[in-house]
Amino acid sequence: MNEVHQQLVAHARELFGAAITGERESAGQLTLEVQRDKILEVCRAMRDNAVFSFAQLIDLCGVDYLDYKRESPQGPRKGPRFAVVYHLLSLKHNRRLRLRTYLDDENPLVASVTGIWNSANWYEREAFDLFGIVFEGHPDLRRLLTDYGFIGHPFRKDFPLIGEVEMRYDAEKQRVVYQPVSIEPRIQVPRVIREEGFAED
Repeated sequence: MNEVHQQLVAHARELFGAAITGERESAGQLTLEVQRDKILEVCRAMRDNAVFSFAQLIDLCGVDYLDYKRESPQGPRKGPRFAVVYHLLSLKHNRRLRLRTYLDDENPLVASVTGIWNSANWYEREAFDLFGIVFEGHPDLRRLLTDYGFIGHPFRKDFPLIGEVEMRYDAEKQRVVYQPVSIEPRIQVPRVIREEGFAED
């Protein structure tokens, strides 16, 4: 870990104590893991504290760790299934920082940071739509990318590739209707080309 990141970690641990549950440097970027119930406190300080000055939230995304590293020699990953990752930028110090907080598997819920960074609004709606993560206190939490009648959350690892429902226009009813998917699920197997199948010149 480089010196700047070590200083950031030390200052974060001094300010927030046990709210910082871990740190990691990957590809030159620092990630701090934060307790879910302390995320608002930490985010507000990341914006307002002069040492941090992360005035911009440049991205926020949901993560589903279901089956993560299932095939690795160490076995599947242990721990919570869902997380939210916040990507922060400090123009003042020319630094980037990631914050990650883990959520409950059955009820993925975390406080909204729209009151700290306005840019979180649509990012949180996207994570709600695609992962089913609920952002408590969001001013208008509704689907953003899928249709209003859509069932499920398509970025969850256990969501079927063919979906749950399909829609079509019903000329008799003169409106769009939803019905169960009529596509037969199939497994794509790559075609193997063997040398013996080619004619020689």
